[in-house]
Amino acid sequence: MAEVADAPSDGERLHLINRLSESRSPYVRAHMNNLVAWQTWSPETLALAKKHNRLLLVSIGYAACHWCHVMERESFFSPEIAHLLNSSFIPIKVDREERPDIDAIYMNYVQATTGSGGWPLNVFLTPDLEPVFGGTYWPGPTSSKMAMGGTIMEETVGFLEILEKMQDVWSTQEEKCRSSAKEITRQLREFAEEGVHSHGQDIGENENGDGLEIEILEDAYQHFQRRYDKVNGGFATAPKFPTPVNLGFLLRLGQWPNAVQDIIGEEDCLDAAAMAVNTLQRMARGGIRDQVGFGFARYSVTADWSLPHFEKMLYDQAQLLDVYLDAFLITNDPELLGAVYDIATYLTSPPIAAPKGGFYSAEDADSYPTQTDTEKREGAYYVWTFRDFQNVLGERDAELCARFYGVKANGNIARENDPHDEFINQNVLKIESTPSKIARDFGMTEEATVNVIKQGRSKLRQYRECSRPRPALDDKIIVSWNGLAIGALARTSAILETIDPAKSHECKDAAIKAVAFIQTNLFDNDTSRLWRIYRNGRGDTPGLADDYAFLIQGLIDLYQATFDDSYLQFADRLQ
Repeated sequence: MAEVADAPSDGERLHLINRLSESRSPYVRAHMNNLVAWQTWSPETLALAKKHNRLLLVSIGYAACHWCHVMERESFFSPEIAHLLNSSFIPIKVDREERPDIDAIYMNYVQATTGSGGWPLNVFLTPDLEPVFGGTYWPGPTSSKMAMGGTIMEETVGFLEILEKMQDVWSTQEEKCRSSAKEITRQLREFAEEGVHSHGQDIGENENGDGLEIEILEDAYQHFQRRYDKVNGGFATAPKFPTPVNLGFLLRLGQWPNAVQDIIGEEDCLDAAAMAVNTLQRMARGGIRDQVGFGFARYSVTADWSLPHFEKMLYDQAQLLDVYLDAFLITNDPELLGAVYDIATYLTSPPIAAPKGGFYSAEDADSYPTQTDTEKREGAYYVWTFRDFQNVLGERDAELCARFYGVKANGNIARENDPHDEFINQNVLKIESTPSKIARDFGMTEEATVNVIKQGRSKLRQYRECSRPRPALDDKIIVSWNGLAIGALARTSAILETIDPAKSHECKDAAIKAVAFIQTNLFDNDTSRLWRIYRNGRGDTPGLADDYAFLIQGLIDLYQATFDDSYLQFADRLQ
């Protein structure tokens, strides 16, 4: 676990070495060349903290996280920070996708104590694993002192200062730290237990505890109605996340039994669906959607969905496919069906579709702008200059496609949203006009205009795939996220069976291959137990509740698409 040499301080003098090469996680392994002597989360590491009475710094993130990369560059290659962490703390790296249980515990703490959360998640723990202090991104010594959203952080405390303060507090006020941590842990545990053990009217059940009070559905609808952005769609202000679960709730509200409509009202049920549909349409036209390729980014920095953080997550694609499919079934809107096709294509194609079955986890936000660059930039794979359009499409088609996608000579990204000067003169593609309007302006037929746009999209995609390095791939296969994708693709195949048999078969085949991969590689036939992660072999994390729940639902959806009893039998074994 660590090398030990004789010395009087710290009990035995502790000399840590970086152990992350022992991990299979792409995120964890990416830090194995840091100056920080990172350890893995293991019984040996936790015992080391107790033996030497050190605070642990648990740093949690994921491979596609842009701000995780920023903090790594600014802090984890810093000699000053590495010296402090290695000599006074036990630094641990955790992949939140491998260990969502650890992430959830300490995210709850940070959200409860700071009012917000996110990744990277950094928490200082006592040797008893009780939290003392935590937060998300902290600027390092080389930081430009700019916040995530572009706000200047002149008064923000840097990571080095935090480490020095925590070192001092632990060495001079250890008992106070321990006492405070125990009290916070007790309060959080009580709060969690209230949620688990609440009953009756407290959680919306009727007096017999055998059903959901309809009024709680009305409360949920009113909550979304109050927060709804009538201009841009979505809820609240920037940053905006797609939150497909919320959109699915709003779409399905009017499809519940008549008793729901009697309480909430038919008009409000229609309004709920309209909020969801408008949000999905705005997203489909926005920069959060990869307008040249396929799929959606994780969230938008801006309220109008125009500027994403560019990472693409499997769980977002799967859940968005489900909700766009629901919206299409309600509206029969071709625009929504187009989004269904795009997401299904993303899921069934490289790099997300694994060659032997199953789906990889994510694509990074950052990449090299060209084959010869040595420094990655956020969104480099996805952004375009107007000159790029001219070079790829030619003068006339460049003008027309630029009008359609909102491309400007000086770029379309506001300075306040570019803290690291990565987007100067760059454009994120978003649909800003219609073929009919462009046809009038250019003196063309609408049919000819649509053809130019389609051909332009194809040329841009081909150029991007051939000329630009693709963002890094997190090639873990996670059972829970695969379960979501299996279910969404199975439902899509059933709906497309009469519309597009070839696409239907493609979706169904991908879902079937994913189930076969999980059954072969991540299911113990003797114990009927799941394992959560596959990467270069089965991982050590046992299946968690979400792995079982989402895979079972996916198997049920696949049975309904195929009527193959084996999927129901597999689901039954997982109960």
